[in-house]
Amino acid sequence: MKKTALLFSLWIGIFCVTVSQESRSPILPVSPVNQSTLFGIGKAFLNDSYLSPLRYSGISMSLMHDRIKGTPYFGGNLLLQQQFLIQTAITKNPTASASEYYGNIHYRLTGFYPLLATPNFRLFGGGGWEASLGGIYNVRNSNNPGSLKVSTNLHLSALAVYNWKIFTFRWQLATPFAGMFFSPEYGHSYYEIFTLGNNKGTVHFGSFHNQQALRSYFSVDMPVHNITLRAAYLGDYYNTHVNELTTRMISHQFMIGFAVESLNFGGRRVRSNPPFPSVYY
Repeated sequence: MKKTALLFSLWIGIFCVTVSQESRSPILPVSPVNQSTLFGIGKAFLNDSYLSPLRYSGISMSLMHDRIKGTPYFGGNLLLQQQFLIQTAITKNPTASASEYYGNIHYRLTGFYPLLATPNFRLFGGGGWEASLGGIYNVRNSNNPGSLKVSTNLHLSALAVYNWKIFTFRWQLATPFAGMFFSPEYGHSYYEIFTLGNNKGTVHFGSFHNQQALRSYFSVDMPVHNITLRAAYLGDYYNTHVNELTTRMISHQFMIGFAVESLNFGGRRVRSNPPFPSVYY
């Protein structure tokens, strides 16, 4: 466990240093950034044995911001991606006699290195760090109506980009392999944990033996006049089994939004950059 904690801290430290350092393109004094904001709607399925033995299903909605930036590292080949995802769901049990509400905020930081590059196809591999904060609320339960969902993980990811005519197709897969997550014991109330301080056995080391997760993200970019329309599918699978409790959350969403390519820079480079004069300074 000590070695795992040390590796976890070292991985986070490397990525924090990478983000904090100044980056610039080898050609321009700034780095290009591709970013998009998408709204999604679809279906969610919730199983949480701490709250109920039944599976709840219903509508889910999400808002995602995706940002990919070039860096000067590894000869200018390393890409840095950030993803922010806010997701909610309103679900009911099979007889529609009770409801569960789900909410989650997720952040993911990933570095990608090219493995294969052709004129129209690029394949990247990489990994990074992610954190998630959310919960499920069951309106029927009176004693323990809520279930907190908190986790932080190191993850592996693969990214493929294919250009065909005016379209750009992208497929990305990511899965955590080591981290920590929160889960009480069966019958362990949150009053005991947070008020009485009886929190023993609530934080667990997570890996493939007790935590399985996969995110599949497929998008298509299509230019329309002066804008780029992005349509996407987002599939999330998350499963944990610990303390005789099982949590399984699955969602399928169709997303749509806009993508832009920009050059972001600040500081003195804004004032002394003849190719890109500032409209403010």
